Formats: sequence, structure tokens, C-alpha cells
Amino acid sequence: MRIVCLGEALVDLVCERPVTGPTDVDAFVPHFGGALANVAVQAARRGAEVGICGGVGDDPWGTWLRDTLRATGVDTTDFVLERGGRTPLALVTIDGRGEPSYAIYGSTTGLGLVPAADRIAPAVSKAGLVLLTSNTLLGDAERRLTLGARAQALAENKKVVIDANLRPNRWPDVASMRDATLELLEGAFLAKMNAEEATILTGEEDPVGAAEALRRSVARNVVITSGDRGAILRGEGGIAREVPSLPVVVRNAAGAGDAVTGVLLAALSASDGYAPALNVALPDAMEAAAAVVQRWGAT
Repeated sequence: MRIVCLGEALVDLVCERPVTGPTDVDAFVPHFGGALANVAVQAARRGAEVGICGGVGDDPWGTWLRDTLRATGVDTTDFVLERGGRTPLALVTIDGRGEPSYAIYGSTTGLGLVPAADRIAPAVSKAGLVLLTSNTLLGDAERRLTLGARAQALAENKKVVIDANLRPNRWPDVASMRDATLELLEGAFLAKMNAEEATILTGEEDPVGAAEALRRSVARNVVITSGDRGAILRGEGGIAREVPSLPVVVRNAAGAGDAVTGVLLAALSASDGYAPALNVALPDAMEAAAAVVQRWGAT
């Protein structure tokens, strides 16, 4: 079952040591990045047929991102290098706990779907699994494209996967972020998020309670990751699993959730969208996340 990831790729410029703030940085090192691009790479490495639909600038950074995607086996037919656009750059600083902070620079039209607007419908039609994220709900144009892709996918009986990926500092307020994300989640085959995001969306502090609330209201299957507490799965047909995290030293937590999503998508792809495959794949997904956080780059 072919996967299409609709959304952003960007360059992460990472300070490869813990710092107290941006003025403490002595150097940044470029790494491949962008949530949807990270997921596509993780899925491709596990043998999935996966493409990415989105856009970056027609500049050296954009070319580097496209070539990196191709080298890992991701189909870039619907990945647009926008003439005159600037590929987004994210300055990433890491605190002493391994938690990243981002400052994004570059063309906002390159951060998602607008440059690839005419590619979205064909890309969705070619796929069986469609990955969307709340990151592309911020601008009016991108929101229309994102919700249009979701509507098309549901109408064509595709399996829609949503990575909540909430970034409160990019939204005018938490309420609008929550409402827009819940709208995107309606009818999802799989909703994936971390525990903090689950609490924002449901008001439930306990991940199990949050998963059950999301199952009742918007999604057929739910995976919630909780950092060093591991991950839980609640799904259709009584699917339920809890997997502990692995004891590792965290350098950079960026990309851990993307690794989980990529592994789960690859499992769904290999099983032709069979929900119990999530049960089997969740431990592997947590191993992939543990591997990512021990490195400075998200893939």
C-alpha cells in the first residue's frame, strides 16, 4: 500500500551541544529535517513505497533536501522546488534534557503544500495511506489544501493518518490550534501524538484516558508516546498495547515522534492497512525513536 506524506521538508541547523539559549551557540551544523520528510525517510528505509508531496525553494538547500530524499528511496515526483522560493531553515538549540527549540527562517510558502498545490490530488489518488499534519493548518491557503486532501482521501476510501505535531508558539492561541487539529483528526484511521498533545486535545492527563477519548470521538486507532514512559496503542477490535521506552542518553529529542510514525506507516503499508500490524510494530517504532534521540540529526 503506497504512502504519501503531505507537508514540509526543511534544513535543521543544529547546535550540537546543550546550550542555555541562542546567544550561547558557537556553531550550527546542517541536518536533514521537516516532520513529514523525516517520516518519509523512516518509512522508505523499511521498504515502504512512499512519496512526499510538498515544496521547498529552488536553491542549493532545496536541491540537497530533494537529493537526500531520493537517495533514501523516497519518490520526489510531487516534491516541488519553487522558483524564487527560499528553503526554510530551522535554527535548533538543545537544552540539557535534550529538548529542542526552533526558530524557523525562510519562505513560508516553502514550508508545506502551497508550491505543490496542483500535485496534491493526483498524489492522494495514487496512495492508499495518506499522512497529514497540523503543521499545514496555519496559513489559510495551506489549511484549505490540507482539509481538501483529507476530504478527498476519505471520499476515495484511503486510510488517513494524522500526526498531531502541535506547536503552540506558532498559533495565535491554544483554542484555535486545538479546534483546527480536532477537525483534521475526524475520520482518521490512525492518530499519533505525544502525551502533551493528547492532553491539549482531550483535557485528559492520563494517556490511556486521552487515547480512549480520541477513539470515541475522531480516530479508529490512536498511538500516544510519552517520552521516557514509552507508548500506548488503543485501536479498533480491542487492540491495546503498552510499550516501555528504552533507557538511552538523549542528545536531541527532535525526530523521535517522526521515527515512530514512519515505522508504523511502513507496517501498515506492508500489511495492506491491517490495523493489528500496529500492535506488532509498536516495539520496533520505539526502538527507532531511541536510536534517533542518541544522534544530533532527526533521521
